[in-house]
Amino acid sequence: MFVHRSVHPFIYLILILPFGVMGGYLSVAVAWQLRAAGVPVAEVAALIALSYIPHMWKFVWAPIADTTLSRKAWYVIGCVLSALGIFAFGVYPATSSGIGVLSVVALIANFAATFVGMSVESLMAYQTPDAEKGRAGGWFQAGNFGGHGIGGGLGLWLAQTLNENWMSSAIIGGACLLCCLALLFIAEPVVTHRSTSILRSLKDVGLDVWQTARARMGAIALFLCFMPIGSGAASGLWSSVSADWHASANTVALVTGVLNGLVAAAGCVVGGWVCDRLDRTTVYVMYGVLQGLCAVLMAVSSRTESMYVVFTLLYAYITGLTYAGFSAFVLEAMGRGAAATKYNLFASLSNMPIAAMTAINGWAYGVWGASGMLFTEASVALAGLLVFLVVIRVFGNERQTGLSAPARMD
Repeated sequence: MFVHRSVHPFIYLILILPFGVMGGYLSVAVAWQLRAAGVPVAEVAALIALSYIPHMWKFVWAPIADTTLSRKAWYVIGCVLSALGIFAFGVYPATSSGIGVLSVVALIANFAATFVGMSVESLMAYQTPDAEKGRAGGWFQAGNFGGHGIGGGLGLWLAQTLNENWMSSAIIGGACLLCCLALLFIAEPVVTHRSTSILRSLKDVGLDVWQTARARMGAIALFLCFMPIGSGAASGLWSSVSADWHASANTVALVTGVLNGLVAAAGCVVGGWVCDRLDRTTVYVMYGVLQGLCAVLMAVSSRTESMYVVFTLLYAYITGLTYAGFSAFVLEAMGRGAAATKYNLFASLSNMPIAAMTAINGWAYGVWGASGMLFTEASVALAGLLVFLVVIRVFGNERQTGLSAPARMD
């Protein structure tokens, strides 16, 4: 029988930092260097889009982390390869001639980063008591947002300050390696879903995923992944629509960069704390309502730079709440067992409504302008909330639906 060892959830913030740093350094620091070298925006965007491919399909190889080696071993492997990838970003020239090599590095480094995420998610699932899953998910997402801010903000500042690009990437990559020290403060969980045969272990993983999916909480969580609730999709368009609020370039860089990451991280911590004190389904719905309300208030606000700052940061804070709520809900639904596979299945699916809402927001802006974009996001989110509430009502309780709770392999 698995026995919990008390672990402060701040450990998950430290452990997941390299995952966030990878995305931030590539999308901000490397992208800035490429643009400074005259590389077209289309090529820079293609490079960043390429880096998302491993994160969209990571559930395919997540069973490897569940059936081989230890969680800590996979974390170290993923962290070392991620750090080397970040270092390589500074070694190879950020120019049109070097973008081919950088694309290969981005693909491999982000593939390695998925194992960092899988390891932390699995450790979190096993080491966190049910009553603290909200706090764990909150600190975990805070590390993700914070790492993105460190990789982007600090990475860009170092790239602009130091003489050679490799110096910036070496410092950021080295900082990621230091996160491995946090493994000293967390125990390796004992699992029972592994067998001496790889095929048997993979079969057990598949059975565990199926049992989770057919349980009431698992089915609701899977459905939730497809709902455009609390997606935070407008965040990706703040710089593009900043002119409507007459925001300067420096203001946009500040509020959509480091400040955005810090505020969102704070929202994650608070959001996770609340999730442990109220019904997590209710809390998640509440967070979705708050984000829709924020979009509406921004749509009717005056078009000034100060309002741009206020509402983009408020939106970032609420996005932190929603991300923490999502992690708490998923951790509760999936139990333990093949944790890496299950969490990454939920995470991969949840990217679909984010991508869809980003496209819808862009279309709405082209047709109705900034206010129309914000009203559209709020309307679609409201529709998603209503559908979600109906589904929860239809599911009723487990006896009525004939669905059984997932078997825990602890």
